[in-house]
Amino acid sequence: MENEALFWIIFNISILTLLVLDLFVFHRGTKVVTTKSALIWSAFWVGLAIAFNVFVYFWKGREAAELFFTGYVIEESLSVDNLFVFMLIFNYFRVPVEYQRKVLFWGIIGALVLRGFFIIVGIELIERFDWLLYILGLFLMYTGIKMLFSSNDDEMDPENNIILKLTNKFMRVTKTYEGDNFFVRKDGLLYATPLFIVVLIVESTDVVFAVDSIPTILGITTDTFIVYTSNVFALLGLRSLYFALSSVMKLFHYINYGLAVILSFVGVKLLIHEWYVINHQFALLFVVSVLAISVLASWLFPKRNNEELDF
Repeated sequence: MENEALFWIIFNISILTLLVLDLFVFHRGTKVVTTKSALIWSAFWVGLAIAFNVFVYFWKGREAAELFFTGYVIEESLSVDNLFVFMLIFNYFRVPVEYQRKVLFWGIIGALVLRGFFIIVGIELIERFDWLLYILGLFLMYTGIKMLFSSNDDEMDPENNIILKLTNKFMRVTKTYEGDNFFVRKDGLLYATPLFIVVLIVESTDVVFAVDSIPTILGITTDTFIVYTSNVFALLGLRSLYFALSSVMKLFHYINYGLAVILSFVGVKLLIHEWYVINHQFALLFVVSVLAISVLASWLFPKRNNEELDF
């Protein structure tokens, strides 16, 4: 128990340290993130997740390592889909490229807190009420089917976001960006800037993302250690991944179909768990195979110009 508590303290301090170093040391200022730099940092975060997976293997065994890797792959894949929404938000609010990094940083900080809360509450509820697994199974199947018939454009309409409406109603907001500041003073009055509004909207959309992603990984395992750490490592590389893929995300136009299949698969896994337990090794193979097929299909059958997503 003491070792477990010590691990959580060291782990969370290490994660916060990495995030602070990332923003205030390695990427301080408002320089535009180049594709080369983003790719290097994406490789670093993925490598860090793999190194942690090795640590899990030696500490908790092969099954735990396989479950972590499955959860990490699923969460990272869902994160890629979420990047389309971030692009939509940034385009809608015309956020300068040099400020987007800061928005994503604070978005990730908020997401870590939200995911931690959802994970703790979700696991506690499942342990007390086993029948909730069937509700989660039906929800994931519904989400998967819905994803098959929806486009990325339909996921979020910034103009109708309730956070934007409430902020405009109760706060003074400047008409233009004020550098990378979230707040400024004018004539002795405090104003929020549009950049702060964007951060709030990114945070609010992560609530929606968490509603999809947390039930999905809970369908793989309810081990708090695996669920939380796989989520953390998927979120850590999200910012670099956004800049690395922002110029080529339109090429992954079949990723939604792959994710829809994965969500539906996990939903079925939960619905039949009382009668048949799907081996976690098969689940990992299935997830990786579906993602590989969706990426390969996107490459082999590119969209025509008139079919491209409107971003």
